[in-house]
Amino acid sequence: MSGNSAEQAGELEVVLVKAGRTKIRYRSTLLGDDGNHITVRAAWAGEGVRDFGFVRFEPGDVFTEHYWRDRWYAVKEVRTGDGTLKGWYCDVTRPAVRDGAELVVEDLDLDLWRSADGTDVLRLDEDEFAESGLAERDPEAATAAVAALDDLEKRARTEDGLTALLT
Repeated sequence: MSGNSAEQAGELEVVLVKAGRTKIRYRSTLLGDDGNHITVRAAWAGEGVRDFGFVRFEPGDVFTEHYWRDRWYAVKEVRTGDGTLKGWYCDVTRPAVRDGAELVVEDLDLDLWRSADGTDVLRLDEDEFAESGLAERDPEAATAAVAALDDLEKRARTEDGLTALLT
């Protein structure tokens, strides 16, 4: 890890890239970086409420986000402002890259949701992934992305869910 002032202040800017463009950029509090696993906490960075039908992300929600330099996904624990667990939203991504005070993550379209009680485990955006053309442009990355989604789903359906990944 570098010794820059943002790291000392415990802040990182998360940059989510999709299809070569910055999708969103937001400030977060660095909770830990062991050289492979990076954990940050951030308030809901979207504008207003985002209702997916199975969960609503809204102002006041708090995301504890886990990224890895050697895994093809990110796991985000989602809680209301009062601490009530909503569930886990997982993005299939290329391995995270930290550059000083920035954490850059490339979204590969596939996502997974696991509700707090474990009754809902949903694979998301497989149609977007198919339409992205990644399988043609970068077959190795596409294979890794599908394997990551399969792994996340398998873990999400266990009794411990995704929490075993986060320790």
